[in-house]
Amino acid sequence: MRQRLLLSLIGIMLLAYGGLIATLVTNTKPSLGLDLQGGISVVQQPKPGTNYSSSSLDLAVEKIRERVDSLGVAEPEILRQGDTIVVNLPGVKNQQQAVELVQVTGQVYLRPVVSGCQVLNTTPTTSTIAGATTTTIAGATTTTAAAVTTTSQGASVGSPSTTVKPGPSRRPSPSNGTTTTTAAPTTTTPGATTTSTGAGATTTTVSGAATSSTAPPLDANGVPIQQSDPKTSQILPVHGSNPPQYCPVGPAQGTGEVFSDNATATIIPGKGWGVVVDLRSGAKGEDVWNTLATQCFNAETTCPTKQIAIELDGSLQSVATVETPTFNGSVQISGSFSQSDAKNLARVINSGSLPVQLELQSVSNVSPSLGKDSLRAAWISGLIGVGLVLLFMILYYRILGFIVVVGITVSGALLWSIICWLSRTSGLALSLAGIAGIIVSVGVTVDSYVVFFERLKDEVRSGKTMRNSAQRGFTAAWRTIVIADLVSLIGALVLWYLTVGAVRGFAFFLGLSTACDLVVAYFFTRPAVLLLARTQWMERQKVMGIEAVPHGGAA
Repeated sequence: MRQRLLLSLIGIMLLAYGGLIATLVTNTKPSLGLDLQGGISVVQQPKPGTNYSSSSLDLAVEKIRERVDSLGVAEPEILRQGDTIVVNLPGVKNQQQAVELVQVTGQVYLRPVVSGCQVLNTTPTTSTIAGATTTTIAGATTTTAAAVTTTSQGASVGSPSTTVKPGPSRRPSPSNGTTTTTAAPTTTTPGATTTSTGAGATTTTVSGAATSSTAPPLDANGVPIQQSDPKTSQILPVHGSNPPQYCPVGPAQGTGEVFSDNATATIIPGKGWGVVVDLRSGAKGEDVWNTLATQCFNAETTCPTKQIAIELDGSLQSVATVETPTFNGSVQISGSFSQSDAKNLARVINSGSLPVQLELQSVSNVSPSLGKDSLRAAWISGLIGVGLVLLFMILYYRILGFIVVVGITVSGALLWSIICWLSRTSGLALSLAGIAGIIVSVGVTVDSYVVFFERLKDEVRSGKTMRNSAQRGFTAAWRTIVIADLVSLIGALVLWYLTVGAVRGFAFFLGLSTACDLVVAYFFTRPAVLLLARTQWMERQKVMGIEAVPHGGAA
């Protein structure tokens, strides 16, 4: 029994203090939130007088989140407050870069694919395609069509084929449909590039004139994130492709408004999961789609690959081969989709029928000096509060009060190590609200000691020995400690799940600190008190102002 207690005590102290030493040696520190390290806050709202749907706003939030995550910002906040979207970017200093990053149009475009999609395998450079300056991938492999139809990466990861053909039942299908045949793709090397990147800025040449601009933010593959420009040719990433693919597309020849808002993900016989959607009738719907489909099916110069790309804010959600030149009322998009891929594409198409147009409301810089002042004030107030609590525990519980002091340092070291590790691996950021959650959790931790020690006092008063009192006292107190901590954990979990922003950070750190309290209470406080109670020195002392009963007393 004594050996197990020693192992438990030594183990938790090695874990806590060893982790703390490791963070100090490696100079690992938690990332700080916007309110502590400063940054940029951007507020956007839909343009007045425009029609949009709630799903379009949700999709805009997700698109902004994808872009911000690709930039590597630690713990960004992307909040939807009614119809307002607030984006807080801690540590970001370039205001123009932040604005470009979060401005999304929500507009879906239909664009012809002008050559085969490229698989990323080297560092990106710039080149000119179809007379427009765009970004391409040097040394990448290009897949091109070799027969009537071929396939390219669709919206689903690893999708070998995506095709577009008339829908089967929503309106009468044309009688001249074609049968899909697939030919083996050939691999070629892209042509030479014409411009270069250097000195942290990208220089491109358009019509013989050279211009310079600051380097744009890069996506997860190190390729500059492009704003959608439907009037020019661009090379854009295929959403969800693995390995990463980038497709050259021509100017947009239609928008998502050609679709009605009834796109549904469904299982297509013989094809698996896909999307079926109706076309709007008339010049703004079916006519626009059929014009582009006819061009691609006939392999005109504007669409030599026979593929149509569905683009949303600079990302190709689907790249599909056209199987027939005309469509009568509905479209069926099929490929190697999973259920979630098909539902996501349907949601994109539905949002494109009624896109949200966001306009900038405000861009504000949060001063780093203000963040430092807030952090300093938080540390000072926290240390004063914890110091007063520990002083009270020593004065009231005397010898056992020093166990509280050591226990708090063990909890603090363990918590700091976990926060640093999560910050480094998961992008967790420590905010002012998070610090408040940690300080509040000190009260939860001290409550555990009070419950245990008060139970110990009751046992000693009843005439039991210190050794038996410690064991029985902890057994009785442990149930109360667990229930009390579970209440705090449930409250923190509900707050984290139902709220956003600073309140969510408060809830996370409160829950994390409470969980650490349970571990420390069982693996440190329990063995420390039980081992101390077994010593003759402890038997001779007044514990908490109560004279301990000698060994011959009642047990």
